[in-house]
Amino acid sequence: MSGPPDVDYRTTSARPAWSALPEGLRQSISVALGTEFVTVGPSVSSGFTGGFAAPAQLPDGRLVFIKAAPEGSHTHDAYQREAHIVPQLPPTIRVPRILTTTDTAQWFAVVSEGIAGRMPGMPWTQADFDLVTDNCLTSADALSPSPLSDLKPYVDDFGEHGPSQLPNDIRTGAKPLPEGLQSWLPKRLEEIQYLVDLTPEALAGTAAVHGDLRPDNLLIDKSNQCWTVDWNWLTLGAPWIDWVGLLPLAQHHGIDTLEAIKINPLTIDVPNDYIDSLIAALVAYVLEVVDRPPPPGCTPEIQRHRRLLGWCCLEWLALRRGW
Repeated sequence: MSGPPDVDYRTTSARPAWSALPEGLRQSISVALGTEFVTVGPSVSSGFTGGFAAPAQLPDGRLVFIKAAPEGSHTHDAYQREAHIVPQLPPTIRVPRILTTTDTAQWFAVVSEGIAGRMPGMPWTQADFDLVTDNCLTSADALSPSPLSDLKPYVDDFGEHGPSQLPNDIRTGAKPLPEGLQSWLPKRLEEIQYLVDLTPEALAGTAAVHGDLRPDNLLIDKSNQCWTVDWNWLTLGAPWIDWVGLLPLAQHHGIDTLEAIKINPLTIDVPNDYIDSLIAALVAYVLEVVDRPPPPGCTPEIQRHRRLLGWCCLEWLALRRGW
C-alpha cells in the first residue's frame, strides 16, 4: 500500500431494519416511551457495529433516536453503559438526553432525543474544526474534575499491566511488523516506544474523557451547535486527550493542527512529549490490531479505520518530531 485507505465514516456499519427486530421488543420500546412511533427511519450507516440505531418520529412531531442490541453482544453492553453515563453528565455538555430505556429478557434498548445534524470531518474544514474544538473545550471544562466516580484510568485501555511493549518487540524481531504502513517506521520504533512508556505519567488526570471521539461520534446541527454522542467509553485522564486524538486525521485533511496546539488552552502548557505520547500509544494499538479480524459484531470497515488511524498518527508524529 502506498498510502492510507479512504474511510467514509458515514457508511461503515451494517445494522438491522426496525422490521427485523422482535415484535415484543418493538412493543416494549413503545410502552416504555408511552407512545407509538409515527415513522422509524432506516438505520444509520455510521459506526462499526451491528446494533440497531435509527431515528424515529413521535405523534407530537418530536424526533427521537432508538438504539437496541441483543444480550451477549458488544453493543448490548455499550448501550447499557451509555444509558448509565449520560444522565450523570453536566448540563453544559451538549449530549442528546435519554428519554427511556427498556431491558427485556434478551434485548436492551435506549431512546434519546433525536438530533438532526451532519457529521463533521468528511473531510475536515476549518469551520467544523473550530466548532468541534470549542465543543471539546466546553466538555473538558465541565468534566474536570470528573463528576462520575466509577471510571477507570484512560491508560488502562492501552494495557492494564503497563504500557505496550509492542514497538520494542517489533524492533527486536520478537513480533512481526504489519505491512502497509510507512516505510520509515522501523527506524522510529525506539522513539515510539519511548513515547509509549510515558503514557502512565502523560495521560494521567482527574478529568472524565470521552475516550472514543471520532467524526462519527460528533454531530453539527442546523444552528451550528456541536453535539457529542456514544459515551460508553468514558474514562479518567488528562482533559486534552479527546481533542488531541482528533488532530492526526484533521491534519491529514489540511488543518494546521500543529499551530492549533500552541494556542489551545487545553494544550498550551502541556509538554510536547506528553502530547506525542497519546498519538504514539494509538500507533502501538494499531500495530497490535491492524492485521486481526474485526472484533465480533464489527464490520470489516473497522480495520480500514484502524489502518487510516495508524497512518495519520505516524504522519502527525513525523511532522511534530521532524522525522
